[in-house]
Formats: sequence, structure tokens, C-alpha cells
Amino acid sequence: MVIVEDVLKTALRLPVEDRAVLAERLLASLDDLDEHEWDGLWGEEVERRLAAYRNGSARARSADDVYAQAERLLGD
Repeated sequence: MVIVEDVLKTALRLPVEDRAVLAERLLASLDDLDEHEWDGLWGEEVERRLAAYRNGSARARSADDVYAQAERLLGD
């Protein structure tokens, strides 16, 4: 993770146009992931979210609350 933090610090010092190009290319690179890579990434995300819930830094919400908020935000 140290490498990621170093790259991020460097990237954030770039002019806004260069940051936008970098972000676009990074996002586009995710389109090339295969199913196994996606499954691995989602597995890591699930573990991260579960750990956050268990340590109290994230809270659970009912699906009804989530849907109601989405409807308010989307104006439907």
C-alpha cells in the first residue's frame, strides 16, 4: 500500500488536466479485467466492508431506507 500512497501523492500534485487524463486511463484499465480478477476485487471489498461493520466504523441500514434515500436523491 505504500507504493499506492506514493503514487497518489505524486498524482495529486499534477495539474487538473493531467489528473483527469490519469483518472480516465486508470478507469479504462478496469474494463480489461477478467471475471476472476473482478471476483477477487469484489471479495476484497466484501471483506473490507465486513471488517468496517464489525469494528463499528460502518453501520447497517435497511434496504427500505436505502431505496427511500435513492428515490429522494434521484427525484423520482
